[in-house]
Amino acid sequence: MYIVRRTQLYLDDDLWQALHIQARQSGASVSELVRQAVRERYGRSPARRAEALRSWVGVWKHRDDLADAESYVRQLRKGTRLQKVAR
Repeated sequence: MYIVRRTQLYLDDDLWQALHIQARQSGASVSELVRQAVRERYGRSPARRAEALRSWVGVWKHRDDLADAESYVRQLRKGTRLQKVAR
């Protein structure tokens, strides 16, 4: 069993009509169609989210047009920013 919370959505007329037509054709409620769409778009399981994040690890590791992170941070810290803040 899971907790269901009530919410209110504002939909434009075209979307409202499309949902009601689909609900009639499928036998599902508009609420169920919305829940299904939200689950498909945002409700991935924690395992699938972790898998998606892992797939991005190292995606830029072979780029030679970016400076290494350490040099970039050191360059940022060279300025007089800290002296200006201390005033």
